[in-house]
Amino acid sequence: MKSIFLKHFPTAVLAVIAGIALSGCETLIQLQDRDVKDSNILSATHEAARQLIKQSKQRLEDGQLIAASFANIDDLEKSSTFGRMIAQQIASEFSKQGYEVVELLLRGDIYISKGEGEFLLSRNLKNLFAEHDAQAVIVGTYAVGSKKVYVTSKLVHADDSIVLGSHNFDLSLGPDLRTLVNR
Repeated sequence: MKSIFLKHFPTAVLAVIAGIALSGCETLIQLQDRDVKDSNILSATHEAARQLIKQSKQRLEDGQLIAASFANIDDLEKSSTFGRMIAQQIASEFSKQGYEVVELLLRGDIYISKGEGEFLLSRNLKNLFAEHDAQAVIVGTYAVGSKKVYVTSKLVHADDSIVLGSHNFDLSLGPDLRTLVNR
């Protein structure tokens, strides 16, 4: 009996040590994820708007702009609080820079899916652009990674769908941002 114990003792000790080491790594990873600080979303979205304006300045004519909720790249028919919020923040910066931005949240004749924000339907798009003399639309997508959210913002010409400007940025996925992308 003693020889069986001595024979398997080193293996048992190694198994216990490995278990402790692995559980410690898991705890360390969880602590690191909790330590991720949220990025400054306002700074990032306002910089995105400034970049869109800078890139499109020569090609942008007089007329209004429309902003649509940013969509989740994995399902372009879905957005989140984050997607709606960053569209509003970018539109706000365009407005502060002197551009006329149509507020779609106040309209009743656009497609609104509960909890997903406004999505422009192609059949209504031309009517909407004509009705407001809108020359371009602010659109974008986002992808949620394990530690970051990656955002693509674009200013697209109404008549020919040509991209007038684009800007990519990423945001650290801290506790606030994680909540926003999950709503």
